[in-house]
Amino acid sequence: MEKYQTLLYYCYSTIANAEQFAADHLKFCKSLNLVGRIIVAEEGLNGTVSGKTSDCKIYMDAIHADERFAKTAFKIDDVNEPSFIKMHCRYKSEIVHSGLKDTSIIDPNHQTGKHLEPVDFMAMKDDEDVIILDVRSNYEHNLGKFKNAITLDIENFRDFPDKINELAQYKDKKILTYCTGGIKCEKASALLLHHGFNDVYQLHGGIIKYGKEAQGKDFEGKCYVFDNRIAVDVNNVNPTIVSVCYNCGKTTPKMINCANPECNEHITQCDECGDLLQGCCKEECTTNPRKRPYDGTGYYVKVPHQVNKKTELVG
Repeated sequence: MEKYQTLLYYCYSTIANAEQFAADHLKFCKSLNLVGRIIVAEEGLNGTVSGKTSDCKIYMDAIHADERFAKTAFKIDDVNEPSFIKMHCRYKSEIVHSGLKDTSIIDPNHQTGKHLEPVDFMAMKDDEDVIILDVRSNYEHNLGKFKNAITLDIENFRDFPDKINELAQYKDKKILTYCTGGIKCEKASALLLHHGFNDVYQLHGGIIKYGKEAQGKDFEGKCYVFDNRIAVDVNNVNPTIVSVCYNCGKTTPKMINCANPECNEHITQCDECGDLLQGCCKEECTTNPRKRPYDGTGYYVKVPHQVNKKTELVG
């Protein structure tokens, strides 16, 4: 039986002529028959790729052989099949869009929160002078989050800077930030420091690494991932489901994209409502002529049409 892996990684490191690098890197990934999604910017790389275990090793070795990315930490999952359908490698202005005009104030290579390994994060998170801060989007923390974590009402990370003032009451606390793989925390913690939060930490490797090294203790629900698995289990110690069906309120761990590509809303939805609404978030979406066939997964290949960019699952 063929063995596959999915690799989650990022690296903040200056890339000259990043647009050309993205084009060349796409060809390299395709030569290894990898599938996935990589963002390239002058500030570095942000990627999730999937393929045969042997090809993934070649890819990781090549990344580490480049001195710019030698310190890249890969989160590796063994999977039964590739976690994407296609390979995308795109150039963008940032590998995590901050929404800031002056991005120099959140350069992780100059200032960022103190990195906490999973076991250290676990040891600190319940202290009285600690605040656990989820820096992910609504649809992510609605699916799962750390027990007692503070969440922010944001659709995308670029909304995070506008929420800093809501956290002012915690300036005398230790702030432990976390996200899926660690990349958003690099900028979130830097921004908190810039705004006068003095004791800021971040979960190194994010929720994914915490699940592997600390068995996911006290992470409630599932972790949203940006591939066709959509959600993965994290907690092997005291697991629970916290998400509820968008339509009926029944407890469910399942997340989908609305089958109407012109809506494409991220929602948690039980199987019964999914079957009833044909994978749509509401009745009106079922009549859209471009509605995608619902196969029970709620995952769709990106369609060549303008969709709701706030909630785009793939591409």
